[in-house]
Amino acid sequence: MSATASRPLSPPSASELQHRRVVALVGPPNSGKSTLFNRLTGMRQKVANYPGVTVEKRHGVARLRAGREIEVIDLPGVYSLSPRSEDEQITHDVLKGKVEGVPKPDAVLLILDATNLSRHLTMAAPIISLGLPTLVALNMADDLARRGGSIDVNALSQRIGAPTALISAKTGEGLQPVEEFLDGKLGAPPPVQLPVLQDVPACHAWATDARTRAGYRPPAPPHWTRRLDGIFLHPVWGPLIFLLVVVAVFQTIFTAAVPLMDGVEALISTSGEWLKAALPDTWFRALLIEGVWGGVGSVIVFLPQILLLFVFIGILEDSGYLARAALIADRTMAKVGLQGKSFIPLLSAYACAVPAILATRTIENKRDRMATILIAPFMTCSARLPVYTLIIAAFIPEQPVLGPFLGSRAAMMLALYALGFLAAVATARLLKSSILESVRTPFMLELPPYRMPTLRSLGLRLLDRSKVFLRRAGTVIMATTIALWALASIPLVNGEPPPIEESLAGTIGRTIEPLVAPLGFDWKIGIGLITSLAAREVIVGTLGTIYGMEADEGSVALQEALRQDLDLGGAVALLVFFAFAMQCMSTVAVVRRETGGWKWPVIQFSYMTALAYVAGLAANLIFS
Repeated sequence: MSATASRPLSPPSASELQHRRVVALVGPPNSGKSTLFNRLTGMRQKVANYPGVTVEKRHGVARLRAGREIEVIDLPGVYSLSPRSEDEQITHDVLKGKVEGVPKPDAVLLILDATNLSRHLTMAAPIISLGLPTLVALNMADDLARRGGSIDVNALSQRIGAPTALISAKTGEGLQPVEEFLDGKLGAPPPVQLPVLQDVPACHAWATDARTRAGYRPPAPPHWTRRLDGIFLHPVWGPLIFLLVVVAVFQTIFTAAVPLMDGVEALISTSGEWLKAALPDTWFRALLIEGVWGGVGSVIVFLPQILLLFVFIGILEDSGYLARAALIADRTMAKVGLQGKSFIPLLSAYACAVPAILATRTIENKRDRMATILIAPFMTCSARLPVYTLIIAAFIPEQPVLGPFLGSRAAMMLALYALGFLAAVATARLLKSSILESVRTPFMLELPPYRMPTLRSLGLRLLDRSKVFLRRAGTVIMATTIALWALASIPLVNGEPPPIEESLAGTIGRTIEPLVAPLGFDWKIGIGLITSLAAREVIVGTLGTIYGMEADEGSVALQEALRQDLDLGGAVALLVFFAFAMQCMSTVAVVRRETGGWKWPVIQFSYMTALAYVAGLAANLIFS
């Protein structure tokens, strides 16, 4: 099977889908469904919203050897077709053909974890009973064999009445039956009697009988998995180890990223000097060098730190450790009225609050989901990282705190992350003890075995994050810095730009300066707070433009300029303000969409802004 071309893929229309065979990928979470989707389509993901709801669908094109193209829709991972959450409802409705604008699938590719059939095979009965051509793909065949497990695939196929294949989506093993099924050439065994869809006990009983008759021998859990769980899930050692891991991550971010950041800064500086020498001295050169290179370049410098953070997150997630961290966090979540299911969205908020809020759709309890949405922006997203790094590097001298294991700058960064987390916990406690009070539901989580992360998986993750960051740098940040450069260049005086204080941007800044002065900020920081509403990291580009940093001067000169205008109290206040404030209109927009109105986003934005202002004021008074 060949991969699709690398051309951009827009969401297909209903008329386009009518000319292609449509196959739905269904399976429980952690079954490798997304890995198979990526391998079949030769792409990562293109997303679009289902009509009328906010749940996203992933879709792609699988190109077969004969040249035919098959539309593949990756449905949200579910454990059953008895819908309790929004994701489960969408999967149910798409398979039933009840979603307007989305054609009913011609066939279903059911992905199950071959190492965990005791739990996953119960999905087969309700899926097969839909009457659609179905291939049951038992994934992770390599893991099953390596750990001493086995199954008679033909016997299982005859017992469940559907073609079955043993595959490895990670290595590509056994995918020929999948291609034949996609092409409609794979025959099916005779139909069998299936239990009623809603009869859950009968579906457990049916799955047990099918596994037994197929001679299924479950793989032995690796002995080191049990030993590691004994340590990582220990009520005392588990949380301590998690804390040590977090400390190590931040210390490494500050040390290992420095050479990479220096390299990026040198590249920006060299290219800026080349452009400056190659272009005539016109307004366009000033815009390009001072606006684009001075603004956008000052933000791109921090890309290595952001990517390094995602390397660590990817390793922890792909290895299976983060699932254990969710169990550890569940004990803390219970004390503030939330459950462990809130941990995953809150964890993803360290990357970006927008996908974190979307991830709350898996939380069945509506009040728990609402509380998670409202506290997610408190978690320190990657967009805050450039701001933190710039201010910390300018005002916090690097000194050992725990010998070579933790420096003062990493400790300050860790404290800011902890500050956001504590604000989220306190807010959750306030909400769950008042307007969003509800009965706590049991937390159930399937622990995957520990696995070695693959370079391919980590590489794709970094490629995605780089595209997201550079796309924002090339759109939102660049547009903001260009607009700011224009405001800083008018009105012209004798055909020349005025001093920055006398420009339109300076006038706006001086107008709002009385409001931010109690925090220790001047009018330049005030302008940065306004522009950062577009995206938090925009403030770095804004300050680079305002201070007129040439490309060859880089972030060191920007740090020096900040030290001239801010004292320690103002610097700490700025850090605290960004730890609490909801400086991101994209987050406001997605909260409005997920909550169905402006009530909650207005309350959320007002609360976080007020908290940021009061906390920043206190920080300025304490440290000045």
